[in-house]
Amino acid sequence: MRALAIWMMDWPVVAAGADHDEPVAIIARERVLACSREARRQGVKRGMRVRQASGRCPRLRLLDRDPEAEVRAFEPVLRLLEKRVAPHMEVLRPGLIAVPARGPARYFGGEPALVEHITTVLTDAGVESRTGAADTVFAAALAVRAGQVGVLVPAGQSAEFLAPYPVGVLGRPRLSQLLPRLGITTLGAFAALPGDRVLARFGHDGAAAQRTARGQEARPLNASGADSDYSVAEAFEPPEDNLEPVIFLAKALAEQLHARLARAGAVCARLQVEVGLTSGLRLSRLWRHEGRLSALAVAERVRWQIAAWAETGQLAAAAGITTLRLVPEGLSAATGRQSLLFGPRIAPEELEHAAGQLQAMLGHRAVVRQELAGGRGPGERIVDIPYGDARSRPLVEGTWPGRLPAPHPAVVYPTPRPAQVIGADGGPVGVSGRTLLTQAPTALSIDGAAPVAVTGWTGPWPVLEDWWIPAQARRLARLQVACADGRAWLLHIQDGRWAVEALYG
Repeated sequence: MRALAIWMMDWPVVAAGADHDEPVAIIARERVLACSREARRQGVKRGMRVRQASGRCPRLRLLDRDPEAEVRAFEPVLRLLEKRVAPHMEVLRPGLIAVPARGPARYFGGEPALVEHITTVLTDAGVESRTGAADTVFAAALAVRAGQVGVLVPAGQSAEFLAPYPVGVLGRPRLSQLLPRLGITTLGAFAALPGDRVLARFGHDGAAAQRTARGQEARPLNASGADSDYSVAEAFEPPEDNLEPVIFLAKALAEQLHARLARAGAVCARLQVEVGLTSGLRLSRLWRHEGRLSALAVAERVRWQIAAWAETGQLAAAAGITTLRLVPEGLSAATGRQSLLFGPRIAPEELEHAAGQLQAMLGHRAVVRQELAGGRGPGERIVDIPYGDARSRPLVEGTWPGRLPAPHPAVVYPTPRPAQVIGADGGPVGVSGRTLLTQAPTALSIDGAAPVAVTGWTGPWPVLEDWWIPAQARRLARLQVACADGRAWLLHIQDGRWAVEALYG
């Protein structure tokens, strides 16, 4: 079956409202995800580290990726293509879609005429695009990038088209690292290997990758007959006007979906999101994903899609949402995976399930994961992110002048504990404007307890943050002290008051 891929170039840049005549880069995980034409002209490339990109283009404007904004901006384009090109299409990601080519090509008089029609429709809408076609979605997605306007790979020649590409385009990190070590650097060389040897050496995932390299679409599995229905749905009575409960329920439905597929020994590569409205209208969108869609990934796509429908006004005319339905498509065999003999006892799926149950009972922020963040104090270098959410800001790298050196504290208090630092004359110890102690500390009292003798100290280290924002400006000084009871503390003084931030041991 022929597949047509339509690519709206640099869609993250377009969705951010950036101008291609200025150097702009969309970043994710400290790497360039997409960039404008002017940024590319100055040497910025996709996948480049942010520091390297800024070095090549000092005027480069960096914008964090906003997946929800990309989906919202993409929804009107999808509606236009559904009306003018084909009613059925799959979203690979915002900016890239796949369309079955046979029906539309017959209607418009062949694939070249279809491509010309698509280009005209999108150009009239102010969207720059390329279109390519091949025997598989994977090959079509590569063909769309192969020329100035895309490439139409003749039927039966997808394997020859794919042969020169490096194995890295398969998107399988393990194979991409191992195959070049064995001298297999291209898809053609990988496709030429005996299939039974590939299955024995690399397992089912490697065999599926070889089918892709050979220009073959993965064959869906329908183990229980043509009428099998693995969809899950939830009805809202009365209809739900608020989108948040619907989005939150999507995660629970995703768990039910995976449980149902697991019992059938299958996984899905495509997911259809359907929403029923009180007006009788039913909205649906098909998302494609090569590989297993986790419950969190399903919930994320549902959130993006519902937000896009609300943004484009398709939900505004209805009184409320009556049903939410998730329909898996593109079923294939669940080949499973072999856990490490001495690895973690809890599998990722089990962790996702447990986290989802706790969040349902205790709230979304009840389960969090910790990630590194930029900062000077020990409590500032770790941020708590609700499980299933992406971090709102990337890790800010840098030297962070004033950051405490190693060794790091063993205990960091969420709220600093009040303390008193006492000098030799029995009076309080302060810090002067030149960040010098007014006198040597001899005793430390925490939470009003009896003072403990100080046997050693170092510091103070001044910290002046956000001085250019009066409402957020902060000025303090940190001090490390060791006491006669064998414990060491990290203290800071701010506005003349001492507090304990952390305990070393």
